[in-house]
Amino acid sequence: MPEIIACFMGYILSLGLHVQSNNHSSRMKIVNPVPDEVIRYNQLGYLIHSPKVAIWASYVKPVPDSFSLCRADDGQCVWKSACSRDFGVYGPFSHTARLDFTDFHIPGTYVLKAGNATTAAFSIGDEVYRGIADFCLQYLRAQQCGLNPVLRDSCHTHDGYTLYGPMPDYTHVDVVGGWHDASDYLRYVTTSATTTYYLLAAYRNFPEVFTDSCQANGLPGKNGIADVLDEARWGLNWLLKMHPRPDWMFHQVADDRDHAGFRLPNQDSVSYGFGLERPVYFCTGAPQGLSRYQNHSTGVASVAGKMAACFALGAILWKDKDSVFANLLRQKAFSAYHFGEEKPGYCQTAPNLAPYYYTEQDWQDDMELGAALLWQMSRQPKFLRDALRDADADPLKPWMGADTALHYQWYPFFNAAHAELIVHLKQDKLRKKLLGYYRKGIEAVWQKAKQNAFYRGIPFIWCSNNLTAAFAMQCWLYRHLSGDHTYQPLEQACIDWLLGCNPWGSSFIIGLPGSGICPHDPHAAFSHLAHIPIHGGLVDGPVYGSIFHGLIGVHLSKPDSFAAFQSDLAVYHDDWVDYATNEPTLDGTATALYLFAAMEAEGRGINK
Repeated sequence: MPEIIACFMGYILSLGLHVQSNNHSSRMKIVNPVPDEVIRYNQLGYLIHSPKVAIWASYVKPVPDSFSLCRADDGQCVWKSACSRDFGVYGPFSHTARLDFTDFHIPGTYVLKAGNATTAAFSIGDEVYRGIADFCLQYLRAQQCGLNPVLRDSCHTHDGYTLYGPMPDYTHVDVVGGWHDASDYLRYVTTSATTTYYLLAAYRNFPEVFTDSCQANGLPGKNGIADVLDEARWGLNWLLKMHPRPDWMFHQVADDRDHAGFRLPNQDSVSYGFGLERPVYFCTGAPQGLSRYQNHSTGVASVAGKMAACFALGAILWKDKDSVFANLLRQKAFSAYHFGEEKPGYCQTAPNLAPYYYTEQDWQDDMELGAALLWQMSRQPKFLRDALRDADADPLKPWMGADTALHYQWYPFFNAAHAELIVHLKQDKLRKKLLGYYRKGIEAVWQKAKQNAFYRGIPFIWCSNNLTAAFAMQCWLYRHLSGDHTYQPLEQACIDWLLGCNPWGSSFIIGLPGSGICPHDPHAAFSHLAHIPIHGGLVDGPVYGSIFHGLIGVHLSKPDSFAAFQSDLAVYHDDWVDYATNEPTLDGTATALYLFAAMEAEGRGINK
């Protein structure tokens, strides 16, 4: 993951690349001349009845009085309206305004014009999100460990040997499978279980949007099962290996010794001192770290709760599909939850060579999710009581409304457990209380977002796009569960941001849209070394200029095509060397998949 700065420094030097100092001025040198005025918009397009807003921005010129929506084929103007007030400075721009055409409802292909700026063609229609969730599955298949269907070869088949467990250290345990976490080859239950939950929940809530084009292992060929379920089962099978018996639970495979430079996973020869076997970290509930640095773990419940939730939801979904598998998952759901009950607290990932790791510091949300789904699976009142208790203990994510947070400090980035309870609770008072938790977090972001034209209230910390997708999903769930549309413009602004309505005018999904502006040079071995596209991955996204300028070993491998749009506020580079803003991640992509499935379902008129 991108938190391993010191290790990456060694990687940069091993490539013979020079470390360069960074320019701290708000404007970087412009590589190509750019117009003074631009319009940023959702490149996929807009649902017929959703908010439809683009952003006009300029370095010098004042906000024009009006804007026009014109048909793309003949240029005929079909809508004209006043621009918003001037929201002023944002990033590199001196003047910004909102172009709101929400009340236009005729499907078609259009361009926007304001001042001297004109967009490329985009669509208005209820099909604009069709197939996007399935598109994101391409990246998850590329992340598969064990059999990798993209390479059509296997990797890391010797994993691994145990550490910190009740068994003797260096005991072999089979944990082959799962997904690589990002552009490295570590595997974490923390992010893998979150990914698995989002896949399962997306299929449960929006099954109509998913198709079948791959086999269970990710290779091409239909098998009669939606691909998203195949991928979720890939995750579940690995989680089962990480919880092989009721009193055993592992949370991590490999460590930051992995960060030895780009190589394809099937050519990974990094040694941890035992041939090709890699360490498998046991959940102890205490700090871990083999070298100078250790994490600050206080328990195991954050990992155990996530596991229990996945197993319980899997048991529900496979009950009528594969009863043997469902029964196994049911048993594991109970044992994983009880494992978490025995050692409450959070289990952070283990560092080694550098003091960087996932600093997750909450756990009641994970146990709430596990309990909520165990209640749905078993209808045992204990689990409902537990879930409601933990909901009150962890009502909202503290990053919402804040300017910064530690890396993965409040994770997962939104509390899906509240929604799992709201859907099934009959007591209106309890439903309103949980919806109030969602609303409070949304309102905290809104108080910051309403001050700028982009409605941007998400902090520019590492993985800002992950936070954006998660927050948009919280807004979506709140709107559909409460019937309150107050924050829909903010929700849509987050979705639009991910798809091009941002200062850089770029989508942050690799390869999407194919004819638009999107990441083509991500921080990934597949694309950089083998020129294999990893379409569908959500990249980390913009970070504060202060974060980027403080990184070790960062420079660009080529002229910056977005140079005119960088600022001290935030930077983003479509450059493989930039591991801070352009690295795709497993859990971020799964979050976006969940969000896009919801948006496609909305376009289809499915409201669940």
